[in-house]
Amino acid sequence: MFVPIIIVGLFVIAILYGVSIYNKLVKLKNLVQEAWSSIDVMLKKRHDLIPNLVETVKGYATHEKSTLEGVINARSQALGANTMEGKEVAEKNLNQAMMNLFAVAEQYPDLKANSNFQQLQAELTSIEGDIEKSRRYYNGTVRDNNTLVESFPSNIFANLFKFEKQKFFELDNVAERVFPTVKF
Repeated sequence: MFVPIIIVGLFVIAILYGVSIYNKLVKLKNLVQEAWSSIDVMLKKRHDLIPNLVETVKGYATHEKSTLEGVINARSQALGANTMEGKEVAEKNLNQAMMNLFAVAEQYPDLKANSNFQQLQAELTSIEGDIEKSRRYYNGTVRDNNTLVESFPSNIFANLFKFEKQKFFELDNVAERVFPTVKF
């Protein structure tokens, strides 16, 4: 008489545990998507700021056309990237183009003293900090998601309901891991 009650009780506990794991997987999947969206918003802010910066530099560095065009082309590629992998590659190219732009700006003392340029540079620095924070948050949610997807017994439910590991936002080039110094 007690055996069927115990079996039903264990079955109910197993069902509740499965529902709990499923809900955690859904929550982490949504957090990963939210974190990626946050990175996207910060990148858009940076993309919107770049044309103003280029226009300011253009007034001083008229013969640096190829550098300015490189920044605009890199920005266009970054705006056109639709996948996470595509955005990573495009953003790496944009970062390199921006480093080239700041290297050009280094050669123009009047530009460095321009208040508009200084303000744009300060805004860009602030946005870069926000992007870095967003990337850390994204990687943290990816870590939590991947841990749950790979851990036993939650991996059974993850496979059953097709939850997958997510890709970390990483830098492939070791040289890019060093924060560039820009001196004006």
